[in-house]
Amino acid sequence: MKLAEAESTMQKTVDSTQRSFNTIRTGRANASLLDKIMVEYYGTPTPLKSLANISTPDSTTILIQPYDKSGLNLIEKAISMSDVGLTPSNDGALIRLNIPPLTSDRRKELVKLAAKYAEEGRVSIRNIRRDALDTIRKLEKSSQDGISEDEARDQQDKLEKLTKKFIARIDELLADKEKDITTV
Repeated sequence: MKLAEAESTMQKTVDSTQRSFNTIRTGRANASLLDKIMVEYYGTPTPLKSLANISTPDSTTILIQPYDKSGLNLIEKAISMSDVGLTPSNDGALIRLNIPPLTSDRRKELVKLAAKYAEEGRVSIRNIRRDALDTIRKLEKSSQDGISEDEARDQQDKLEKLTKKFIARIDELLADKEKDITTV
């Protein structure tokens, strides 16, 4: 694994962690809360966002307008069964989700969930570092196509700096999300 590959993979991990953070409710309506919801549409699990227009007319409401009205009840059922924790209101043409204000206990739970997502991201980055270190060590020991001890040490130092940079980025994202969640 080259350093460029490791950096690319680490960036993907940070992006994935950011997407996980986006699914955490902060008390304000946000269409990305519904990103992970899959609807059983004609026997096939389909992402909700490909079946409906999702909008936020104000800070406490999410509107879901299906492209196909026959899918309205399926969408409502998928939201009810999901772990979003919101009750859909179906008026025959669209679905409204009212976002209630968060209690202090719920905010604490959501901060813990965000911390869990951040830790998963950090662990993933450390695993990428471990794999890259193994590759560097193998190259160092290899008789042909090998690298010198100094080159290996230089690559390891660069890899360590990359790892610290991406873990710091996850910590920044976590701090921002915690601030979002705890702000009333």
